[in-house]
Amino acid sequence: MPDYQHHWKDGTPVHLPLGKIVCIGRNYAEHARELNNPVPDEPLLFIKPSTTAVHITRPIDFPRDRGEVHFETELAVLIGRPLTNASASEAQSAILGYGLALDLTLRDVQSKLKEKGQPWERAKAFDGACPLSPFVPVEKLQQDHLAFTMDIDGQRRQSGDTRDMLNPIVPLIAHMSSHFTLLPGDVVLTGTPKGVGELRSGQTLTLELEDALFLQTKVV
Repeated sequence: MPDYQHHWKDGTPVHLPLGKIVCIGRNYAEHARELNNPVPDEPLLFIKPSTTAVHITRPIDFPRDRGEVHFETELAVLIGRPLTNASASEAQSAILGYGLALDLTLRDVQSKLKEKGQPWERAKAFDGACPLSPFVPVEKLQQDHLAFTMDIDGQRRQSGDTRDMLNPIVPLIAHMSSHFTLLPGDVVLTGTPKGVGELRSGQTLTLELEDALFLQTKVV
């Protein structure tokens, strides 16, 4: 697997090590409903290891012998300073940049794990399970809300807006830091909107974040 390194949109490297990738499940109510899942009372957190990260613009590959692999498009947040039991203002100041990510999920595997009440790592933490985009510096995206989209072969599949999150970004990061320390180079994935579905060979994916980031990738 190629080595992953954080990069800025202009291609320059971010001089931080890749750490853990901290995720939230069911942060958009309509996505929870489309999978017949209850909306949790508190943030539903899980972690992808660093070995899941790959550059999103490289051809996407995934296991072919474990059932359906689903895409979940998410806003990604790059953490720039240590956070432990952070306040909202501390969490806000730790945001270094924003990007996009695919939280690839072995859906059949996940369904079996959920039926047994077991953790999701086998479905979420395989090598290459987190294609990541370059990041846009936070100062270039100072807005009240952020919107992103994902198209497959020219058809809109997902549209996300931070205003629709059940747990907004800054309180979410503060909450995460109360359970485990976030370090510079860690990435926070903020949940996926409705519209998730199966990835198939030959598809072309187009992702956009506001007018600040545009990229395409293919499924091998």
